[in-house]
Amino acid sequence: MTYSIRLSESGDYVLLEVVGDITADLAMQMNLEAHQKGLELDVHRYLVDLTQSRNTESSVEDFRFMASMQAEPAIDHLARVALLVAQGDHTHDFVQTLASNSGLDVTIFNDREAALAHLRKTNLNK
Repeated sequence: MTYSIRLSESGDYVLLEVVGDITADLAMQMNLEAHQKGLELDVHRYLVDLTQSRNTESSVEDFRFMASMQAEPAIDHLARVALLVAQGDHTHDFVQTLASNSGLDVTIFNDREAALAHLRKTNLNK
């Protein structure tokens, strides 16, 4: 699995692109790095491109991952996050459900333009 983290060309969101299967440990590492970048740049919106990545964890591990994310002070809990997934990939659905149920602004999209429109909405939880 490989990933890259960078500020978008427009400068209004952090882009995290993932290639390959993703596990809870790798997801935590990537999220911490992405949120650190967002903190450094005062950016609170994230596009996570998972179109070339599948979640290979069990529901139990997904639950543990989300509990760790909730407890992690380095994660921007008021951020807006768009998860861009491949059409027909439902491996990330449970994580998104857990995140939403925890009060996080995390939404799944299959369409990049819809994800970007969601990120660019003016009303953030902040």
